[in-house]
Amino acid sequence: MDANRARDGGPMSALPPLVEPAAELTKEEVARYSRHLIIPDVGVTGQKRLKNAKVLVIGAGGLGSPALLYLAAAGVGTLGIVDFDVVDESNLQRQVIHGQSDVGKLKAASAQESIAEINPLVKVHLHTDRLDSSNALEIFEQYDLIVDGTDNFATRYLVNDAAVLLGKPYVWGSIFRFEGQVSVFWEDAPNGKGLNYRDLYPEPPPPGMVPSCAEGGVLGVLCASIGSIMVTEAIKLLTGIGEPLLGRLISYDALEMKYREVKIRKDPETPKITELIDYEAFCGVVSDEAAQAASGSTITPAELKAKFDNGDNFALIDVREQHEYEIVNIKGATLIPKDRILSGEALAELPQDKPIVLHCKSGARSAEALAALHAAGFKDATHLGGGVLAWAKQIDPSLPTY
Repeated sequence: MDANRARDGGPMSALPPLVEPAAELTKEEVARYSRHLIIPDVGVTGQKRLKNAKVLVIGAGGLGSPALLYLAAAGVGTLGIVDFDVVDESNLQRQVIHGQSDVGKLKAASAQESIAEINPLVKVHLHTDRLDSSNALEIFEQYDLIVDGTDNFATRYLVNDAAVLLGKPYVWGSIFRFEGQVSVFWEDAPNGKGLNYRDLYPEPPPPGMVPSCAEGGVLGVLCASIGSIMVTEAIKLLTGIGEPLLGRLISYDALEMKYREVKIRKDPETPKITELIDYEAFCGVVSDEAAQAASGSTITPAELKAKFDNGDNFALIDVREQHEYEIVNIKGATLIPKDRILSGEALAELPQDKPIVLHCKSGARSAEALAALHAAGFKDATHLGGGVLAWAKQIDPSLPTY
């Protein structure tokens, strides 16, 4: 059957293959990829294209794990991995490319070892510096396709803008709790229907409005569901088969087991991308008000311990959510979730006669709450830099982390 025909016989919107075929497949490769070769839509030519392809995966975490494993298993000849982080025990619930013995290793190096076990024929290049505006273009230009599995808005906009400037297509995925999304962005798509991430999200959400997976959690197996869709889209683009998710977004709800498709159209108001910018400043890790409040009003874990040791009279307020408090808490802290403080609802519950110290998981949410307290007149309020994670690491290693 013609790979450019739909199952009902109608035309499909396949794009030209991204890469030319390699010269040949070895006897070993024919045996390894035989289940691909007997699919008429893929065949020998399609597998040769995969062999000749160079794919860059941003992040060897929740989405990067299944993406890298299945891209390697599929026979993508060259894989690049961008990740500067190390494997933590909390990663193992969903980042299946890593194992217990990999804790403490660079994620990129751990992923490379797993890929070698899956398919030793794949070449792997590691990029272990933090991806930023100074190196993104140099890294991206070495590859045919980008797969973006990052979990923060600053890197997503960086990936988008670098891909646009280089004319590269990329597959984007996102996960949170029980829901995931996947789409394909390619500003210079040859079918004239090019889009980029800014057509979907012209501006990042206000700092703190959308919690990360580290704050809100994610069902581990959701990574496999979304990651496998991302790899499917990558294979379609590389080989030129099927209808890619260009101009379409697939949303998946695991609890209801439902997929929903949303059409994306070019936004005529989207400004032309001409250069890379400071994406941390563009997205704002915390709001300007929070940054200003935290300046000069942040204490270290050692300073908080000294307050306890000295018997100081102060109130320690935990601004996380109830389920986080149940995982781990600092003895003596009172739980008042951030949203109740920001809304003003909880201000009457705060003591007027002693200093207040706020803390959250890592310091971002407590900085936002601190700004609200300063605005409400609690001028001597401070917050704990690094949050409960820093406390557990520096002061009380017996506490669990998450």
